[in-house]
Amino acid sequence: MVKKDAKKVVEKQPSDSSDSFNAGSFVKDTRDELSKVVWPSRQQLISESAAVILMVGVSATLIY
Repeated sequence: MVKKDAKKVVEKQPSDSSDSFNAGSFVKDTRDELSKVVWPSRQQLISESAAVILMVGVSATLIY
């Protein structure tokens, strides 16, 4: 005897107004999210960039 799953598949309505794209809302939400980002200081940016460039150089030399 085989038992069948009793789960129902819910289909999404194709033209739901809450799912439509709104450019103004997208820009506002993007600005809100970017305001939450903790940006690195100038010194931290320079030192970490130098470390990345150095490691890429070492890796490229080893591969060569």
